[in-house]
Order: sequence, then C-alpha cells, then structure tokens
Amino acid sequence: MIVAGPCMLESPELGMEVASAMKAACEKRGFGYIFKASFDKANRTSIRSDRGPGLETGLKWLGEIKRELRVPILTDIHEPQQAERAAAVADMLQIPAFLCRQTDLLVEASRTGRPLNVKKAQFLAPEDMSPVVEKCLESGASGVVLCERGSSFGYHRLVVDFRSLVIMRAMGVPVMFDATHSVQNPGGLGASSGGDRRFVLPLARAAVAIGVDSVFMEVHPSPSEAKSDGANMVPLGKAGALLDHIARIDGNSRTELGFAQLGWLG
Repeated sequence: MIVAGPCMLESPELGMEVASAMKAACEKRGFGYIFKASFDKANRTSIRSDRGPGLETGLKWLGEIKRELRVPILTDIHEPQQAERAAAVADMLQIPAFLCRQTDLLVEASRTGRPLNVKKAQFLAPEDMSPVVEKCLESGASGVVLCERGSSFGYHRLVVDFRSLVIMRAMGVPVMFDATHSVQNPGGLGASSGGDRRFVLPLARAAVAIGVDSVFMEVHPSPSEAKSDGANMVPLGKAGALLDHIARIDGNSRTELGFAQLGWLG
C-alpha cells in the first residue's frame, strides 16, 4: 500500500493532480493507493507559516477528490473535536507524531470507528508504542497502523532505527514507513524545517526489504514551490521511478525477508 500526496492541501486542483497521477502510478505497479493531505498544519515552526485551508474548506476539497477519483482519503487531526468531522470524509485518520501520546485525541479518533495511522514520536522508543495501540483498540478503533518517521538524533537531525519496524510489527499491527519525513531536518532552516530528499529512495528500499505493510511519502509537482515540507518531498515526475524500485524489492521481501522470517534466530 502506498500513501502519498502533498503535505498540505494548497488547492483542490493540486490535490486532484497529485491524487490522479499517484493512483495511476500505483495501479500500474500493483500497489493499493491512499491519498493523504492535511487541511491544517497545526505544528508549523513559525506562526507566519501557511497552515492550509482549515477544517471546513479542507474537508470539502478532500471530499471532492474522494468522489471524483474514487480514492480512499487519509488526513491528520490535531484536536479531539476534529475527529468526528474528519471521519465523515476520511477513510482513515492520522495522529501526528508529536501528539501520539495524547489520550483524549486518541480516544476521540478511535471512537469514530475509523482505522488510525499513528505516527511514532521522534522522542519515543518503538516499544513505547504498545500502550498507544492499547488505548486506540480499547477505545473502538477498527484498526491501528503504526508509522515510523525517524527518531531525534541531536538537534535538527533524524535517523531511522530499522529495528523499530520489527519491534512495532511484533505488536500485531501493520507498520508503515514514512520515507519523506524520515529525511526531514526539524527546524533546520530556522523558521521552517529542512530536509534532504536524496535519502528518500535508499531508506524506502531498506524498509520495503524488511517487509513493511505500507510506504508513506509526500509528493508535489514542484517541491521547491511547496508551502510545506518541500525540501524532503518527492517530485511528482519521479514518483513512478521510485515505485519501480520498491516494487522490485517488495516481491522478494514478501517471499524471502518478510516479518514472518525475522524470528529465525530467536
């Protein structure tokens, strides 16, 4: 499964363009596809940064994309009161990494009955996500996916500990790898975050070789002009080539290196 879209909903036209292209690219390679974009980037570094269209307009745009292109929708929420409204449109709700331990947010999102994609916080060990899964399932979530998006390594730097994919998968839930946020440099540009998209492909290849259930990536026709996360985004024109790489590895990982084989020394 591929989860992809622009970081922020900049316009309905941009959302349609990315969703249409990524749906076709995934279908061509035999991947399922979910469109992801945010209606509100509530955790921007600077108060002057663009946050997106907001709940009302953003959900309207997401609904249009869902109906016209017939694609499932994933979007993130930041406050408990957003959960029910977002769940009326989105097929899956995302809990941002900074908020993954916020009990009220997890409970309200779970009560919608939608499956959740919960991003592991940059400051948490993978085993610390077990109580998070418990909170969600006990509160009614129809399913939980845990998402690895890198861990803090000093200031302005993230690293990926690939052991976390194995540890979280052992909790009995699917695991997603966020290939673009993992190459982010949080706050690295002072008033905004930087990143280095050169490492998106090698990290995605490594995660797929381990046997993740899904790959997440932010995609934009012109990352240099994106209003959020441009430095670590995949250019839309190169997304197909990236999918080709991971498709070749995916076939082998499912038969040779999947999670079912990881306990062979234990």
